[in-house]
Amino acid sequence: MATRKELANAIRVLSMDAVQKANSGHPGAPMGMAEIAEVVWNHHLRHNPANPKWFDRDRFVQSNGHGSMLIYSLLHLTGYDLPMEEIKKFRQMHSKTPGHPEYGYTVGVETTTGPLGQGITNAVGMAMAEKLLAAEFNKPGHEIVNHHTYTFLGDGCMMEGISHEACALAGTWGLGKLMAFWDDNGISIDGHIEGWYTDDTAKRFEAYGWHVVPNVDGHDPVAIDAAVQACKAVTDKPSLICCKTIIGKGSPNKEGTHDVHGAALGDAEIAATRANLGWTHGPFEIPKDIYEGWDCRTKGQGLETLWNNKFAEYTAAFPKEAAEFKRRMVGDLSADWKKHAADFIAKTNEKAETIATRKASQNCINGLAPALPEFLGGSADLTGSNLTNWTGCHHVKGKSVGNYISYGVREFGMSHIMNGMALHGGLLPFGGTFLMFSEYARNALRMSALMKQRVIYVYTHDSIGLGEDGPTHQPVEQIATLRMIPNMDVWRPCDTVESAVSWVAAVDKKTGPSCLIFSRQNLNFQKRSDAQIAEITKGGYVLADAANAKMVLIATGSEVQLAMDAKKVLDEQGIPTRVVSIPCTNVFDRQDQAYKDSVLLPTVHKVAIEAGVTDGWYKYVGLRGAVVGMHTFGESAPAPELFKHFGFTVENVVNTAKGIL
Repeated sequence: MATRKELANAIRVLSMDAVQKANSGHPGAPMGMAEIAEVVWNHHLRHNPANPKWFDRDRFVQSNGHGSMLIYSLLHLTGYDLPMEEIKKFRQMHSKTPGHPEYGYTVGVETTTGPLGQGITNAVGMAMAEKLLAAEFNKPGHEIVNHHTYTFLGDGCMMEGISHEACALAGTWGLGKLMAFWDDNGISIDGHIEGWYTDDTAKRFEAYGWHVVPNVDGHDPVAIDAAVQACKAVTDKPSLICCKTIIGKGSPNKEGTHDVHGAALGDAEIAATRANLGWTHGPFEIPKDIYEGWDCRTKGQGLETLWNNKFAEYTAAFPKEAAEFKRRMVGDLSADWKKHAADFIAKTNEKAETIATRKASQNCINGLAPALPEFLGGSADLTGSNLTNWTGCHHVKGKSVGNYISYGVREFGMSHIMNGMALHGGLLPFGGTFLMFSEYARNALRMSALMKQRVIYVYTHDSIGLGEDGPTHQPVEQIATLRMIPNMDVWRPCDTVESAVSWVAAVDKKTGPSCLIFSRQNLNFQKRSDAQIAEITKGGYVLADAANAKMVLIATGSEVQLAMDAKKVLDEQGIPTRVVSIPCTNVFDRQDQAYKDSVLLPTVHKVAIEAGVTDGWYKYVGLRGAVVGMHTFGESAPAPELFKHFGFTVENVVNTAKGIL
């Protein structure tokens, strides 16, 4: 029977061999955390390699994703469908072992990590989801939601600001089933960290309200196990286990140095490491007794079977709740969702309200929430401005539970926590802030799109139309750059009906995130036929037409009314004009060419109008067209003055149109 030391050394040799073969990667962290990994994965993590999506499994997140060979080694050794051939193809094209763990590529990987600090933040979201779902679905004597979230993180994760945002909130929430293991090895890429990282991390986390176990020998399995057991006994606080480790442990000439952090060891040092570890087997060769010592398939199936039996008892006692739980965990929408959404859009059209689209958005949340019990809303300290709350929502305050979260001034943390919630399953998270502050959260949005997660970002105060707060708060380039993120749908509706359609589209989209961008100021209701309402779902459509049109005005959001007013003048001056609203360029671009041509009329001159940077609109207006937009930052003044100053007037649009004819 293999010893624990041999089991840990299997991680070390697999990691150094894979990095060496690829001549690329980070062997130091996997080699340094091997004992921690053995304790967690072999003795505490409840998982089933045969069914990585088992609902009540423990979640594991490797936040220090550069050390990806650690999780790949664990998945391979414990029996997941990750054969040795994939380990040998580490960091190669189309392999299941990319340079950083990627959700959807490698079986058993719960989230994409690599950008430091974001994995621990995902883990906070997962633990929050577990807590909320347990409160909603568990019944006395029937705990169908009862699992831990384990996460490994390094000094880089600790330094990144997002970890402060998320971990402070985790302490406030009292996430007793979140356990973090800090790889305290004192090394980053630039070398020994005492010149740039001298935080008292243990006290920092104690101040957040975490249970902290300091100074654990990260190479002593008995000490690590004792720390885990102690943390499991603390149920009202998240736990941090501070593991003192040696980076690259086992490498006789490079351990403890930054040389082993992000580069292959080299053939000579690998041979020396094998000798130092007493490992007599060749590259990528794992003996049978070590595989047997790691194999979790039988134990994992037993754990899942126990839960399946629990769930069967739960289903017999609470059939309605069981059916709802299964629906939510697989991400399906309710059976009456389509009808409910269609009825709501129709009612919105009947009301014909002229209101700010941020208020229209709140009306949508109110109207759609009854059919979406999975809704979990929130805002980064701007609820009264974003209007992301709704009638009957319940705030999560401190250690209470509910379906609305005040995240505090933590835009980045909020966004990646929502990613963690979406990855966990069972919840449909949305969160709000001002559009300008999407900049704080940009990498989390990118990760939402990369991982194809259904997360809804609600952004208000969408342009210079917010007025007096000035250029620090007036978005200019944000909408255009958000549209550039692959797999992200960005909606900027012009009125209540487009707002309703955009909300429904965001809920319907299961393969990625959406940004819903709303105005502070009132926007006029636009009259449409039922056919036009249906075409909003295509991202762009003809809002107002003219026979034998000689001009097409394209607009979004608050500028649609400006286009409508300019059309009236152009029509009167003998220039028949079509108005096209494109609330979502991303969706419009996915339509077939025939539809796009039918809307944009390729042979007709075009002017696009949007209170933002102009470059993205030239793909629609062409070289002979023009764009009325922003070429500078804004100014501090009342909105009407700003629109006039920057040329968002009927006169300027008409003159621009006539100038290109």
